[in-house]
Amino acid sequence: MRVQTEEWQRFIPGVRMYKGKKTLFYNGEKLWEGEEGELCGNPLIYDWKERDSWEVIIVLPGVEVIPELTFYDCRNIKTLIMADTVRRVEWRTFSDCLNLAFVKLSRNLEYIGEAFFCCASLTSIFVPPSCREIDDMAFYGCDKLIIFQVPQHTQLGSFVIERTALIKASPFETDWAGNYRNVEEVNDWIRNLHAGNELSLHRACVSYNPLDEVIFDIIKRQGLKAFKKPDSVGVMPSQYLSENTFADIEEQKMIKRYILDMMGEVI
Repeated sequence: MRVQTEEWQRFIPGVRMYKGKKTLFYNGEKLWEGEEGELCGNPLIYDWKERDSWEVIIVLPGVEVIPELTFYDCRNIKTLIMADTVRRVEWRTFSDCLNLAFVKLSRNLEYIGEAFFCCASLTSIFVPPSCREIDDMAFYGCDKLIIFQVPQHTQLGSFVIERTALIKASPFETDWAGNYRNVEEVNDWIRNLHAGNELSLHRACVSYNPLDEVIFDIIKRQGLKAFKKPDSVGVMPSQYLSENTFADIEEQKMIKRYILDMMGEVI
């Protein structure tokens, strides 16, 4: 469920049905009580049954920090959308949200802690240029995570993508549990996954705010078949573009433009 910011800025905090989904409009309040850095504790305000009923979390404008364990073990959350005021996501904030599949991060996010530990349904994550640091094990155990776009300058901690589909598709050896040893090599590989001219379309489609003209220029040179060319981990540019939470480009419109251009028609 993709939601335009202006649609929900008017909503007050609380739980309500929104577009047929049980949705929490979150205003930054503390939802978990416990010792710092410890999994023990109890939910505040909403009990376990209520937390298990949420399908969508929309973080409202004005929230800058999502505290640790806020949505821990909310197993039925499928969609998370952050307002662009969010700057930090703390330890285990969304840990064990087993059905979380779509995440749109804040455009001004600066820090991701060990926040998405064991989000088993998450397939892609796009990190904005504002992010300075992703801490150890931030996406550990996200079994289906195959797309992980991170800026070159973002500091990556240890085992950020351990036990993910991406590390399984990488050239690095892992042990029986899916763990790897060469942390720095893996982090460098993540940053440079789409280096080289032959992957220019992948790089354009996965980038922050991809541009129509850049993508169109590449497919004019490489042809439409370039959209379906998989990279070393098996992902095609078309998939990157459709999954990119910072993109507003439709592949079909791009294809139509290409065909009309090839026919010499005015668009």
